[in-house]
Amino acid sequence: MSRTGGIVVTGAGGFIGSHLAEAALAAGLSTTLMLRYSSQGGIGNLVDLDPDTLSRADMVWGDITDGRSLARIIEGADAVVHLAALIGIPYSLAAPESYVATNVTGTLNVLEAARLAGVGRVVLVSTSEVYGDAETAAIDETHPLKPQSPYAATKVAAEALGRAWHQSFDLPVTIIRPFNTFGPRQSRRAVIPTIIAQALRGDGLRLGSLWPQRDFTYAADTAAALLTAATAGDIGLGPYNLGTGRSVSVADVVEIVGQILGRRLEVETDPERIRPASGEVDRLTADNRRFREATGWGPRLSLEEGIARTIDQLRRDDGRSDGHRRTDDYRV
Repeated sequence: MSRTGGIVVTGAGGFIGSHLAEAALAAGLSTTLMLRYSSQGGIGNLVDLDPDTLSRADMVWGDITDGRSLARIIEGADAVVHLAALIGIPYSLAAPESYVATNVTGTLNVLEAARLAGVGRVVLVSTSEVYGDAETAAIDETHPLKPQSPYAATKVAAEALGRAWHQSFDLPVTIIRPFNTFGPRQSRRAVIPTIIAQALRGDGLRLGSLWPQRDFTYAADTAAALLTAATAGDIGLGPYNLGTGRSVSVADVVEIVGQILGRRLEVETDPERIRPASGEVDRLTADNRRFREATGWGPRLSLEEGIARTIDQLRRDDGRSDGHRRTDDYRV
């Protein structure tokens, strides 16, 4: 399979991947969306895109753990944004070997396929979890890397591979470390959709720890940043933090959701939802100045506006009859 120019998105059927696909197509880019094959032939969150918009994309099925299929998909691309990964922290504690196979070996395959194809830019999407517990109020890119879960450790390893391919083979790689992204299409296992879904059911909330603080970026803003990283001039290896610079606790999110819904939300602690202390990070707040200065990017939507839009989306999803949305809740 050969193509001329454009952008390839791995993990395109995922939460962030679907928003990036939407942004790339809206920008008029030739867009190839790589999806992991399943016998159901599903397209994940891409099902929510406008059919006319999605028809302009080239959808292909493959697996990042298969280097040969990657080589065929990436050949001829100008840029690759590598989002495909296993991401659940709790599951990484139960099945760490699968995370190494996907997040480490899979990333190696993406880098090598891009090198052989002469791709002009590879954007490796990492995570703020690589930092572990913050040693400063706002984390900049010089903060020590202290992964506290197998998931975070695999992302540190993926970054190291990206740096090695950049330095050893002159492959143009840019590493992006998003902090927490939220918005429509996110699994209800994630913290903000969990809170909203429970609140919309009208019952009291059952949550785990309320004190962890996170820096939440709306999905469309994250997608815009990744698209900027893929298409901007030479911004180098980075790494670059991606966040708003504002962190709030889980308790703060509960209060914001309650204010938007116009009622007080009662919370009951559910011990089953509390992560092991050894794997929980207390606070993550991005210092995003490096990426702002390199690209001019900045978040457009506030946390409150993004939560309001997410509430509207979940209300619409609850009215659907096709069973597309899962109703499982995350342990937070």
